Amino acid sequence: MPRILCLIAAIALALSLGLCAQGEPVRVLFVGDVMLDNGPGHIITNGGDPFAPTAAVLRDADLTIGNLECAITRRGHHEDKPYQFKGPLEALPLVKKYFSAVSLANNHSGDWGKDGFADQLALLRESAVPYFGGGATVNEAWTPLVLEARGKRVAFLGFNDFPPRRFEARGLRPGCAWLIPGRVDAAIREARTRYHADYVLLFLHWGTELEDHPEPGQQALARRFIDAGADAVIGGHPHVTQTIDWHRGKPIVYSLGNYLFDYFPGDPPLWTAWMARVTLGAPDGVGLELFRIELDPAGVPHLKSSLPVHIQAR
Repeated sequence: MPRILCLIAAIALALSLGLCAQGEPVRVLFVGDVMLDNGPGHIITNGGDPFAPTAAVLRDADLTIGNLECAITRRGHHEDKPYQFKGPLEALPLVKKYFSAVSLANNHSGDWGKDGFADQLALLRESAVPYFGGGATVNEAWTPLVLEARGKRVAFLGFNDFPPRRFEARGLRPGCAWLIPGRVDAAIREARTRYHADYVLLFLHWGTELEDHPEPGQQALARRFIDAGADAVIGGHPHVTQTIDWHRGKPIVYSLGNYLFDYFPGDPPLWTAWMARVTLGAPDGVGLELFRIELDPAGVPHLKSSLPVHIQAR
């Protein structure tokens, strides 16, 4: 075949593959609390990889998102609160390896104060780890993170609803985005109009610890946020899984439970949790798959089944 015909054929093939990729559904995996202190931190500082047992699922998605339930910082002083979590700097390459982005909207990202939080932002930027749900200013904390996958723009918004409220970003002071319903409605709409997102996903830190069901107010808010334009609402913080709901064909996972988290006195004898894979742009609407995991005493998750459970819309 003449060289020019080979070149034309190669261009046509590349274009066709690109069009196919753009037309395929986008799969986004969410995991719950990623706590890098204590057992998980010791594994990492000793050269281990606590993500390895679930690596196949973490990588089997176009985008992988986790809630970074700790501070990673070189500065600051720990806050006066019952539990403070601080991950080692050695964890940053592993976070980069496995996650497309992390949420900072939780009650532990500020455990080393405002100076520690600001340093964590700098470390994440230096490590090329995108983040959302927190920022150096209130405007940055509320700005959606938009990632591209298969030709689509996926916006992520994270909000915290668990004290201490002093962790909130205010004005020019760093911190996390607080769950203020009216502002969340506006942020969802703005993600589409100003940031031209094809899909908008919410990652919320809320609910009552160790309860296996959401509060009525959470159910109302989740439906409200979908009415405002969210394509899925994913939650965490209770440390245990909660019920799953659907509204207008969009999934609501009130709590994923822990992902990487070791045991404390008074904890249940066994931590179980979910990894949730959301499929966007499928012919039959938004899809949801769950992978069940169990955490060993060091806080490391292990798959109970390599195949996901498909959750159908009701």
